[in-house]
Amino acid sequence: MANLIQKTLPLTKTSTPALQFLRYRGKINIQRPKEPHYERARVIAVTQPKYPEAPKSKTCFQKRAERFQEQVENPYNDIIAREVRNWLEHSQLVAIFHLNSITSDEIFRVRVDLHKQNLHLKSYGRKIIGQAVKDTRYEAIMPLFHSNHCIVFSPDQQRVSTLLKITRRVPQMVLLGGIVENTLLSRNELMAYAQMPGLQAAQAQLVQTLNQAAGNLVQQLQAHQNSFVQVLDVYAKGEAKDSAEESKEETKE
Repeated sequence: MANLIQKTLPLTKTSTPALQFLRYRGKINIQRPKEPHYERARVIAVTQPKYPEAPKSKTCFQKRAERFQEQVENPYNDIIAREVRNWLEHSQLVAIFHLNSITSDEIFRVRVDLHKQNLHLKSYGRKIIGQAVKDTRYEAIMPLFHSNHCIVFSPDQQRVSTLLKITRRVPQMVLLGGIVENTLLSRNELMAYAQMPGLQAAQAQLVQTLNQAAGNLVQQLQAHQNSFVQVLDVYAKGEAKDSAEESKEETKE
């Protein structure tokens, strides 16, 4: 019966598939595995677990901002700020320089040369300068302290030419401006002020001008009197000469 069914229905014949086992000689690369099939990759991506992200560390800028917000005011800064204000109030000459890259030996030599001429080189931070000039007449100098700087103080305003002469040998020090007798001056104005004569020379020129004006006034006031006296003198001499000639003629007769 089975043979008859197989003959009439050939598709119902059972057959076992042939199996062939292959063995790959290459080793499996664990570090760089072969990319999975697209469908399998999708399944892996969907079933991949998600863990909560760990808190990220703060950036250096955020830490710096928090540190400045939480920073406690140092009382030593108040002492230095009072020192700066004292220098500003008791100095007739204040020069502000931009300081480029310079060695400590060079700045020490400049400091010594300035100290010999009664000029004092100082350097303070921008925060201390701002604290010193806050709500004062010197608050206008704050824009000059945006970078590395130094300040020169002197009780004598006539030392401007000496200061420029010394700092001219140090190209790392760039003059920005200054204060002379409580007046804010720019770089060009300071250089023009250095070309002006000293106080004693200016006083001597003023006295000479006043004396010259007074002398001219006296001369102009006496001009008419002098001319009148000269005319009278000439007239008197002429009459004396005429009288002398008449007397000679009388003696001859």
